[in-house]
Amino acid sequence: MDNNKKKALGKGLEQLFANNVIDFDNFEKEIVDNAESKGDVVEINISDIRSNPYQPRKVFDAEALEELAKSIKEYGIVQPIIVKKSIKGYELVAGERRTRASKLAGLTKIPAIIKDFNDQDMMEIALIENIQRENLNPIEEAESYANIIKLRGFTQEEFAHKFGKSRSHVTNILGLLNLPDNVKELVSTKKLSMGHARVLSKIDNPDTVYELAEKIIKEGLSVREIERITSVSNVPKKNKVNRNNPFQYNIYENVMREKIGTKVRISKNKIEIPFDSEKDLERILDILNIKVEEE
Repeated sequence: MDNNKKKALGKGLEQLFANNVIDFDNFEKEIVDNAESKGDVVEINISDIRSNPYQPRKVFDAEALEELAKSIKEYGIVQPIIVKKSIKGYELVAGERRTRASKLAGLTKIPAIIKDFNDQDMMEIALIENIQRENLNPIEEAESYANIIKLRGFTQEEFAHKFGKSRSHVTNILGLLNLPDNVKELVSTKKLSMGHARVLSKIDNPDTVYELAEKIIKEGLSVREIERITSVSNVPKKNKVNRNNPFQYNIYENVMREKIGTKVRISKNKIEIPFDSEKDLERILDILNIKVEEE
């Protein structure tokens, strides 16, 4: 594929993010309409297709897939999937559920559009498709939000606006990433509700979190009951105001966190801003308008 075509694909994805509100359906429709008008839709073997390596969804609803498979048997594939060529066969870009349901329906071939997306494009497309279309479990949703925020350097407020979510919903969902892994698993498998998980995510001690999670499951406690238990018992909470930290510092921390999209700590006449990669550091410096002249 020549450079002009590659630039056009990149431009399409950038345009998607440039919109005030992200609309994946329209983005995919433009790709499909353009391909159909040029006769670029081809039939490929389902056995040659691998899942998108950046697919955030780990659990697929078997009942929903069966329903989609029945629909495919009756009406066929309404919209082609999007793939990219790989060393061996193809990698899915968009259309994971359609591909899985087609296998269940007994199809050996599926209509597809072949595009040359790079790894970051594939990651972002998979995340956006799942956020806007799929019923992700809360942990998958939280991880998808966090990845888009990190990849695009969004603040939580910008992300909420782009994806049509409330700011409080985004904050609560992202808070679930504070849960210990064993409790995340309970949320993923629907043994704990989002409401229970939200309350537990505010507790500081992971052992206490797991003990309370087991208590919720064993005794069938409601969200209100667990809120009462955590409010009256001596359970250390996250984000509790530090008595040694002036209240004004907490306000500054919140404002800075909002601006740069990462947790900030201010104490003892210093500001701590953690980052997890060189790219993340560059993103933070850019937001703070700090330019480093290279020698």
